[in-house]
Amino acid sequence: MVYDYIIIGSGVAGLNAARLIPKTKKVLILCKKEPWECNTFYAQGGIATAVDKEDIPLHIKDTMVAGVFHNDKRAVTVLSENSRASIDNLIHDGLKFDLNAKGELAFTKEAAHSRSRILHADGDATGRMLHLFLMGKFPHRLETNCVVNDLLIQDDICYGVKYFVSETEEKIAYAHNTIIASGGVGSIYKYHTNSTTVAGEVQGICLEKGLILKDMEMMQFHPTVFKGTLYARKTLLSEALRGEGAYIVDENNYRFLFDYHKDGELAPRDVVSRSIFDYHQKTGHKIFLSFDKFDKNYFRKRFPNIYATFNDFGYDLPFEKVPISPAFHYSMGGIATDLNSKVLNMKNLYAVGEAACTGVHGANRLASNSMLEGIVFSKLAVNYSLKNDFKINEKEYTKEIKYYIRNKEIDKKIKDRVRRLMWENAAIVRDFKSLQKALDEINDFLKEDVGRLLFLRLLTAKSILKAALDRKESLGAHFIKEN
Repeated sequence: MVYDYIIIGSGVAGLNAARLIPKTKKVLILCKKEPWECNTFYAQGGIATAVDKEDIPLHIKDTMVAGVFHNDKRAVTVLSENSRASIDNLIHDGLKFDLNAKGELAFTKEAAHSRSRILHADGDATGRMLHLFLMGKFPHRLETNCVVNDLLIQDDICYGVKYFVSETEEKIAYAHNTIIASGGVGSIYKYHTNSTTVAGEVQGICLEKGLILKDMEMMQFHPTVFKGTLYARKTLLSEALRGEGAYIVDENNYRFLFDYHKDGELAPRDVVSRSIFDYHQKTGHKIFLSFDKFDKNYFRKRFPNIYATFNDFGYDLPFEKVPISPAFHYSMGGIATDLNSKVLNMKNLYAVGEAACTGVHGANRLASNSMLEGIVFSKLAVNYSLKNDFKINEKEYTKEIKYYIRNKEIDKKIKDRVRRLMWENAAIVRDFKSLQKALDEINDFLKEDVGRLLFLRLLTAKSILKAALDRKESLGAHFIKEN
C-alpha cells in the first residue's frame, strides 16, 4: 500500500495534521511507543495566541524580543496572524478551554509576555487535554512501538520510511507525503523534562541524508524543575506558576533574580535559568520555588495536577517551598523548513512542531508558543500538500535499502556517557574548550560499531556541538563563558 500521508509522531503537531487531512485520504501515524508518550501529553503550560488583531504586533514583538531577534520575522508573523483562527478552529471542533467567571476565555500571563494571552485547559493539564481531544478526532491508522530508522530519499523526493517494529524486525511504508513530527532531542541530555521517546534520531537521519539542520546550538533549559527525584526525566513546574505569583528564592528566602534582571521571575527563560545556575555556582545555596502568595483553594483549582503530583511527593502546596534547578526543556533548532513547513530542498517532505526549525523561536522560545507553533504550522503543511497534490511512484525508488541492527551491547554505556557529556558541556553555560573536548569524544564514539539508534543520536549530538562551536558569541540560550 502507498499511503497519501505518513506522519512520524503523535504529539500536537502530528495529530493536528492528521485531524485536518481529509478522511478520504490514506494516513498512517507511526508512534515510537504509545500515542501519549510525547511531550504534548506532559505539557502543563498553555497555548499562546494573539488575543485579537490589535494584539498581533505585540505578540510578534514579544516573540522577537524573547528570541533575541534571531527569529525569522516572516515566520513569527505567520504564527501570530494565524494564531487566533487556529484556536477558534479547535474550539469549533469541540476543545474546551478554561473560562473566567463571565464565561469568556480565561487568558493568563506568563514570563516575557507583555499582556495576558495564554489559554489553558483543565488548569495545568493543557497538553494532556489537547492530546486527548486530538486523539478523539483521529480517523486514520495508527501503529505503536514503531521507531523510524530511515527515510527513503532519492532525487529530492521522500518515498517513505523504514522503521523498527521490534528488536529485530523492520518494515517499509511508502507515501506521497511524509510529515516529520517526531519532537526534539531531550533524551540526549542527562536531565530533561521530555518524554523518553524524544531522542533526536530523525534529526540524525536528516543529517545522514544531507538535509539542513538549523540553530541546533539553541537549546532551552526550563528554570523551574523539581530537583527531588533521581529519574532523568524531571517533573516540571509550569511557567504559569510564576506568571501568577510563584517566585524563586534561595535557602535564606532571598529573591536573588532581581540582581540579574529587572523582571525577576518574569524574565525570559534563558535569563532565569542562567541566573539560577550562576547564583548556585557562586554561593552554593539551594534554590526553591515559593507559592506562599497563593490561596490554597485557588491553587488546588488552578493547578490541580501539580497539587496532586507534589502531594504524592510529600509537599503541602502552597505552604511549602519546592527545591528546583534548570533542566533541558526544548530545542529551538531542528530540520530547516520554509513557511509552509516543507523541508528545504525537498518536494514532498514536511517537518512540524519541535522537530522543525521554522525560525519562529530564534535564540529562546517565548513561553507557550510551542503548542501554537505545532497547531499553526501543521495546518499550513496540510494545506500546502493538498494544494500541491504530489504523487510518488514507489517503483522509481532504486536505491539499495539497508537493514540495521537496532541496539548493540556497547550502546548503553556510550549512551549514558553521551547524555552526561551533553549536560556538562552543551547546557546552560558553555566554553569552547569543553565543547571541543565533547565533540572529539562524540567523533570517537561514531567510529565504534554501535546500534542504529545510538548512531543517529550521535549524529544529532555532533550537530549540536558543532553549531555551538561555530557560534562564537553568546546569543540567547547559547551562552559562552568568558575564560
